[in-house]
Parts: sequence; C-alpha cells; structure tokens
Amino acid sequence: MKRVRCSIKNGCIDNAKQLSSPNRNERPNPADIRLIIVHNISLPPGEFGHNWVDDFFLNTLDPNQHPYFQEICHLEVSSHILIRRDGTSTQYVPFHERAWHAGVSSFNGQSNCNDFSIGIELEGTDDVPYTEAQYVQLAEYCKQLIETYPLLSEENIVGHCDVAPGRKTDPGESFEWAKFRRLLSSL
Repeated sequence: MKRVRCSIKNGCIDNAKQLSSPNRNERPNPADIRLIIVHNISLPPGEFGHNWVDDFFLNTLDPNQHPYFQEICHLEVSSHILIRRDGTSTQYVPFHERAWHAGVSSFNGQSNCNDFSIGIELEGTDDVPYTEAQYVQLAEYCKQLIETYPLLSEENIVGHCDVAPGRKTDPGESFEWAKFRRLLSSL
C-alpha cells in the first residue's frame, strides 16, 4: 500500500474531506493535546460504505432509515476524523477544538479525555479485520499529529477500550496494534 502523505494546517488534515460537526467546543487548553484515541464505528452496526456516520456526527441521522438509528439519533457525538475502509477520510472537528468522542473516560489518572485527546474513528467493528488502507492512513495521520503537537508521542496512542474499560471495547480484537506500530515507526 502506497503512503499518502498529508499535512496539517489550521488544525485540519489537507487530504481529508471537511464536514463541520456541531458536536464540539473549545478545549480548556488548546495546547494540551497529548493523546490519540482509536475508535471504530459502523452504521448500522456491521455495515460499511454508507454516509450514515457523516449524518450521525452532523446530527442529521434519519431515524426512519434503520431501527437502530431510532436508538442513537438523539445523541450528540463527533470525532476529529473518520477513516473509511478504502482509506478515504473525513474530518469533522479541527484538532485544536474538542470533539465529543471519548465520553466518560480516564487516561493516566486524568478524566475527561476529550479535553486533551484527538479521536480517530475507523470504519469497522471489533471483530472484522481492518483494511491495509486504514492502517496506512491511520499511521500517516498519527505521524503528522505527533510532528505537529509536541505533547503527542507514539506511546500516547490508545484504544477507546483503554480509556473507558468495561464501557467500550473498540477498536477491538481485530485491530492489529503491532502492525500499526510497525507502520508508524517506519514513517
């Protein structure tokens, strides 16, 4: 898989589609970005290739499109970036702003991880292997984020399950951490 280089300007990745989620606000300290949280999402659960994740993060999800949507359409959540199965990406919140992705969470004894983290969603589920394109794009984004935000490091990239244990399981057992870390260190 060929590396697709990117850069970050004004808190935005230059090779991602930009959609503005209303589910965001100011960080308490915009310079305190020290954690990347890897998530997964598919809407409806287990289905890929639809634009319903966009609708969900933009608060425009039609509850009549699927029974599951009736359960979640009232939620106000977002992420900084979604990486789809083919590696294409959408950014919903600039990195210097707080996306609402981690919920009740804690890292190294500090709660409210949204205050100091960047959330990256992978289109997927806990038990379906992620694609090579997703690993490559995730590694590239993480590399650029580490180069842009001085408090970030390769060691401060975790799963949602790590900051919300018992409540969240993503990115799940299908995510190959060793493969991802090898890709990241090779960039």
